[in-house]
This record gives sequence, structure tokens and C-alpha cells, in this order.
Amino acid sequence: MVNFPQNLQKRLSKRHTENAFRKLDSKLGLVDFSSNDYLGFSREGAISKMALEIMVSEKINQNGATGSRLLSGNHGLYATLEAYLSEYYNAGAALVFNSGYDANLGFFSTVPQKEDIILYDEFCHASIRDGIQLSHAKGYKFRHNSMDDLARKLDSLLMKPRNADSEIYVSTESIFSMDGDSPNLNELTSFCEKHNLHLVVDEAHALGVFGKGILNALGLEKKVFARIITFGKGLGVHGAAVLGSTYLKDFLVNFCRSFVYTTGLPPHTLATILGAYHFLESQGGEQLMGRLKDNITYFKSVVVEMGLSTYFIGNHSAIQSCIVEGNEKVKLLSHSLEDKGFDVRPILSPTVPKGAERLRFCLHAFNTQAEILGALEVVKKNFG
Repeated sequence: MVNFPQNLQKRLSKRHTENAFRKLDSKLGLVDFSSNDYLGFSREGAISKMALEIMVSEKINQNGATGSRLLSGNHGLYATLEAYLSEYYNAGAALVFNSGYDANLGFFSTVPQKEDIILYDEFCHASIRDGIQLSHAKGYKFRHNSMDDLARKLDSLLMKPRNADSEIYVSTESIFSMDGDSPNLNELTSFCEKHNLHLVVDEAHALGVFGKGILNALGLEKKVFARIITFGKGLGVHGAAVLGSTYLKDFLVNFCRSFVYTTGLPPHTLATILGAYHFLESQGGEQLMGRLKDNITYFKSVVVEMGLSTYFIGNHSAIQSCIVEGNEKVKLLSHSLEDKGFDVRPILSPTVPKGAERLRFCLHAFNTQAEILGALEVVKKNFG
């Protein structure tokens, strides 16, 4: 047997010591408070039916994409979906990627150039941070949702000598994946307009929960340089897209390595994405969005009634996080919930900073009030 490198074994051992070791787990039969399937679209039969109808109507009998999109993989449903997304989101153009990770990694490693600067919220997703690390641009983080710190960072950078052709990008998310909160997007777009900054917003956790997303809801979609949307959360399917100008799309098609050098999505996946959007716009989709909104309101009201507000991060999204300091403590509480039939996952350090470990409740349209109440009663018992 080939020996496993000692330096890698030490890193694994350290994870065990810190009680932060990860392993693949499938918890069947539990009440779902952990998935990103906020509207329950992954289990919606009407979407599967729509996808099949699209495949039949387009006379598609092909399992795979067969190659990258610049070779043989750019089948007809790509043009259909990207045209739909451009119109739906009031965007100049859309470019579909295989996943949200690929989209963020590709965008940030490709678009900002060597002399450019990226200012990013300290809580931005790993895919954004990894893309920035691969970029030739310089990245600087600012404090979470702090316009004051962003302004200070910008002022400091503008005082230094800089290439006349360099650009400055600002990256944030409309809903942050760990805290479930949002920046002040009205203020942020105005700030970026005033200082001629290129704003990039990841809407992964807003799509479906807030219809098209928060930017469209606020009428700000034309004030951002790029938007990243993903289909694997609120739409319950797979894939992602970058929304922006036709120039941005052309640039990504020509230079983005995570787009150029990967096999495209199969036709059935794109048909399912189209089906999910059609269902989102239907009466059935509207009803599920309403149920989710009601469940978020109910969850927050029970948190207040039980006197748990000081432990929860306040927001209006489907992500409700309860701070339980320490990996051991938060894992024990997660196990207590599991014993009662609830799947609520612990988020451990180093995924979040030490002292900010948490239970991450993901709320869904299909959760019942009895399930919400039961889960929070377990939490209440833990905090006494």
C-alpha cells in the first residue's frame, strides 16, 4: 500500500484534536432544517414533468453535453436558457456555469486584472475568496456589512500611487450564507456609483426566497457590474449564471478557465432549470414563496417568545443562525436535535471564526409550525 504523506496526516489529526473533523453523512428520515432547498423545488414533481416536456418538444435525446461549450457541448438549450435569464433579470447578457463555485471562482480569477483592486466583505463565500486568491489583482477585505470600513479602506487605497488604468471591484452577497443577513444595497450601490467602483453581488441565497432576488426587488439590477445567481438552492436544481453586459459575457467566454476548460451541463439539467423558473412564476411557486415567508415570520416570533433572541442573528431570510460557542457544545446540541428527529447542522470553526460556532437553521416552505416549535423547544431546553 502507498504510504500517506505525514504532513497531510498531521493536518487530519489536528482536525480531530480540534473536534472539527468533517465526514460525509446522510441523515435520512429527519425533519429537514439543513438543506438549501428553501422552496422544496427539488421534490416538486411538476418541475420534473416540465423538464421532460421541454426535452420532448425540442426533440432532445442526449444524456451528456459531450464536451466543453467551445467545442461540442453548446447545445441549443443553452441559448434558450441564457436568453430567458437575460430577459427575466433585466440583464444585458447571461452566461451559465456548471455551479456557483465555478462561477465565482471563474469570475474573480479572470475579470480583475493585475493592477486592479478587489474590496470584499470579510464574510464572502469561500468560492469568492478562492477566486480572489487566484486573481492577479490585490484583494482587501472590509468589515462585514460596514459601509464606514469600506469607505476607510477605499480612502486609504486612493491615497497610494496607482496605475491610471486600474479598476476597483467591490464584492458582497445579498444574503450571507452563514449569518443570513444582508448589506444595505441601496447605500452600497450609491457609494459604488459615486466612486466609479464595479459592484459584484452574489444572490445565491436570495433567489426564490425573495423571488428574482433582492437586487431586482429593489430595482437596483442596472446599478451593478455583475450578479452571480445559483440554481442549486431556491430553485432546487443545479448550475449557476453570471449576469452582466454582453462585453462581460464575451470576456468570460474568451478568458475564464473554469468556463473554457470544463464539460458543459447536459441538456436535461438545463431543461430542469427552465422548468424550475416556469414553476417559480406559476401560482404554485407563488404559494410556496408565501409559505416560506410565513414560516420565517413564525420562527422569528417563537424565538422572541422563548427568550432566545440574544442567541440568534437577526435577519429576515431563510437562514436563522443560533450562536453556540465552541465546536464541542454546538455538536452536542445538534446531536440532541437529531435525537428528537430534527436535522439541524452545526457550523464549526474554522468554517466560521472561533467563538462564532452556530446551529444553522435553514427554513423551508414545507416545514410545519409544529416542526419549528419542536426544534426550538430543544434549543430552549439547552439554554435553560
